[in-house]
Amino acid sequence: SLNQLISTINGFLWSSVIIALLVGAGFYFTVRTRAVQIRYFGRMFQLIAHTAGRKTEGNEVSPFQAFCVSTASRVGVGNIAGIAIAIVSGGPGAIFWMWFIAVIGSATGFVESTLAQLYKVPREDGNGFRGGPAYYLKNGLGHRIWAALFAILISVTYGMIYNSVQSNTISLALNHALGLDRMMVGGVVTVLAMLVICGGMGRVARVTEWMVPIMAGIYIVVALGIMLYNITEMPHVFYIILRDAFDWQAVFGGGMGAAVLTGFKRGLFSNEAGEGTAPFAHGCSIVPHPVDEGITGVAEVFIDTLVICSITALVVGTTGMYTSGHPATVMALESFGTVWAPLKHAGTFALLIFCFTTLMGQWWNAAKSFTYAFGENVTSKLRYIFPFLCIIGATTKITVVWSLQDVAMGLVVIPNMIALAILWPQVAAKTKEYFATHDK
Repeated sequence: SLNQLISTINGFLWSSVIIALLVGAGFYFTVRTRAVQIRYFGRMFQLIAHTAGRKTEGNEVSPFQAFCVSTASRVGVGNIAGIAIAIVSGGPGAIFWMWFIAVIGSATGFVESTLAQLYKVPREDGNGFRGGPAYYLKNGLGHRIWAALFAILISVTYGMIYNSVQSNTISLALNHALGLDRMMVGGVVTVLAMLVICGGMGRVARVTEWMVPIMAGIYIVVALGIMLYNITEMPHVFYIILRDAFDWQAVFGGGMGAAVLTGFKRGLFSNEAGEGTAPFAHGCSIVPHPVDEGITGVAEVFIDTLVICSITALVVGTTGMYTSGHPATVMALESFGTVWAPLKHAGTFALLIFCFTTLMGQWWNAAKSFTYAFGENVTSKLRYIFPFLCIIGATTKITVVWSLQDVAMGLVVIPNMIALAILWPQVAAKTKEYFATHDK
């Protein structure tokens, strides 16, 4: 009954409201910024590389650390299990629509990351900054109540629901690969999360700073090896993705069509553009100009969807695993094992690291919201509770977990996108100022 109720809410949110907001805003911001996500593609990585390895103290956050924390929040179960779920639910054509929403959505990511810099506030101890959607809702729009309600909604979304998705996937993967008890897995994840989270936000930033490049590097190298091994299948995979994406019944049948809806939902869950999560990390970093951080915010969407998600889709496609009948949550892992059995364990390891770093990024987002809504003292106590929710997620039925995250995702998108539309003039002014200098 709960799952049916959640599905009904999902159907309403995702059949029209969220699609219109995301696609409309993505197109609008792409046009108004003159496709900043494409024109400043090279500078995007220059800005990130320039601050890599910069030493920080206490709660100070460098742009590279902000990039890693925000990427950690994005790159997780959605990049591996979520891709397989998208293919099973919406067909191979769903991958094309994930690419589509990532390209136009990256302009939205630019806007929200720039706003985070415009309306960030110094920490009470003078050591670093605080930022996020609640701050531009309060300081930009002057809506304290709206800001507080949004902070509470984000707190629940990231502190409870998204947490469950990651721990659920970790437990299912280890149960499938090694036969480990899911409750025991949840307990181990809880202990590991506690060790990092209880060290404060500075420790979360430093842990993700070195874990994110390692996890992405291992996964990309192994996946590219599998794709090269099956290189002859690559043209056919691209063919079926494009064929199904533009198939009349796939696109327009059943409302907006399974391919489009699934691609948009799984794409947003993975890259989070417009969801209001990137501003938490990007509002904390120290940069010479707000637009610099906005450009950095584009990189995470690109890496998350157009690189890692695409690699997973191509691995599942070239190995033919999408027609195997395996459960979607372990389909990508089984794809790794088709070339050489031990590689399945490499895929499992990458998934575990992805999910764990995402937990860290999600705690960052939840903690920033908790602090805004309830104060530092409450947040300092909640950091001892958050890890234990991993046990609940690890043992919950998977259909309920994923349906809940879709509802939560839709509910946070709506108020954030409305705020971005209203505050766009402030971003436009800073963007014009920045372009006048850097386009010469």
